[in-house]
Amino acid sequence: MSGSLGLGATQGLTAPIGQQIERHASDWAPILRAWRDSAEGRRLIQHVDDRLAAGVAIFPGDTFRALACTPLSAMRVLILGQDPYHGPGQAEGLAFSVPPAQHRLPPSLRNIFKELQRDLGVEPPTSGSLLPWAHQGVLLLNTSLSVEKCVPASHSKLGWEALTDSIVIAASRHDRPKVFMLWGAHAQSKAPLLARGNGRHLVLQCNHPSPLSASRGPMPFHGCGHFSRAAAYLAAADGAGPALDWRLDRDQAGWRRRQEPGKR
Repeated sequence: MSGSLGLGATQGLTAPIGQQIERHASDWAPILRAWRDSAEGRRLIQHVDDRLAAGVAIFPGDTFRALACTPLSAMRVLILGQDPYHGPGQAEGLAFSVPPAQHRLPPSLRNIFKELQRDLGVEPPTSGSLLPWAHQGVLLLNTSLSVEKCVPASHSKLGWEALTDSIVIAASRHDRPKVFMLWGAHAQSKAPLLARGNGRHLVLQCNHPSPLSASRGPMPFHGCGHFSRAAAYLAAADGAGPALDWRLDRDQAGWRRRQEPGKR
């Protein structure tokens, strides 16, 4: 899959959004280009270009990495976040994920790993990167794809939502059975878009994994069992595909070696 290593993804944005769309090669490209040519897309792109020209740091460096790593044709699960991490060295273009070099895990990601261990007995991984999930068809998508340094939600409601709505609709219309994991009210606001899937997909909802809501009723994140339910559903509904393996450490060593060609 193109864009899998994402070298530079954790650095600030340098290539303009429009330029990134022009060279995007996955099967999401028609949706990206239609959005680029829309009123919402033009407004957002101009805003980001203006902020970059003003010297503002914008994360992540690779805006559409999630789409490059998980094409529509390979997508099996959608995990929907809000906006990228806004601290330096945190955002790597995949929702909830941080690069291997980032040893201080965000609280929401720590709670995701706790639930993974409770649900499936998977030991907490040595890295906070969720890239192995993306390689298995788990689309780790934020509803806003850029953010300014140290200013959370700074690019929300500026036009990204029109693009991510189109992505969710395209995924729901796609024939392959999928699991949509909607954590928190922000993600659950997309649920009406999934009606176009005609019931062939599994939609799982619970609170956001943030410490502020993970244990709160009526749908706490802790104890939701979404990881085992997703794997079981795909095994039954999409038997032709490989089993979904939520373990993150099983190929981390090999992935690190691929990033460092001198080490074998």
